[in-house]
Amino acid sequence: MKLPVIKHLTNFIERNDEDFVVETIATLEDLTELGSLKDQDLDVLGEVISNMYGALEVHRAVKEGTPKKEALNQFMQRVTGAIDA
Repeated sequence: MKLPVIKHLTNFIERNDEDFVVETIATLEDLTELGSLKDQDLDVLGEVISNMYGALEVHRAVKEGTPKKEALNQFMQRVTGAIDA
């Protein structure tokens, strides 16, 4: 996951609506079922989808009152901790 991408997507959600991202995730997840995609293509789609889920999680934390910078840092710490475990 890339923090700048998650931050950008979080800003997009704030300017627009999280439904755009939710629907895009559904579309991209459906696209991953295409049998002719190469592993590299699936890796790219997976990375984009992961960043979108991360942005949704950060956005929800911000809606619950967590300052954006703190929400971003907390999310990345959780992700980094999960990878290191």
